[in-house]
Amino acid sequence: MRYYTDTASATISSEASPHRLISMLYDGVLERLAIARSSISRGDVGAKLKAINGAIQIVEHLRVVLDHDAGGSLAERLDALYDYCLRRMTLANAKNDPDILAEVSKLIVTIKSGWDAIDPMQR
Repeated sequence: MRYYTDTASATISSEASPHRLISMLYDGVLERLAIARSSISRGDVGAKLKAINGAIQIVEHLRVVLDHDAGGSLAERLDALYDYCLRRMTLANAKNDPDILAEVSKLIVTIKSGWDAIDPMQR
């Protein structure tokens, strides 16, 4: 099953546009944050750690790939927002606080909805 999942993910990634890939990364953050919140309520520390670490890795990647030259002040604001999300996820992990994760989820949903509203054919 793991092989099938990895193969399917690789196929989707190789066929998706860069715009769609970013949207998929936002989906991945949201999925992991939901898993982390659920894991906290169940007391499953291992699952919480894995989910939060996965969300952190994705947000760090989104932050690294920002094009500050082309993005200007928007890229700067996104960089600051990603930094804030990373700090909040770290705090949520330390405090086992699902409310902080819910806050981060809301921020990511807002960013994702703006991203998804962009016509990928426009430059």
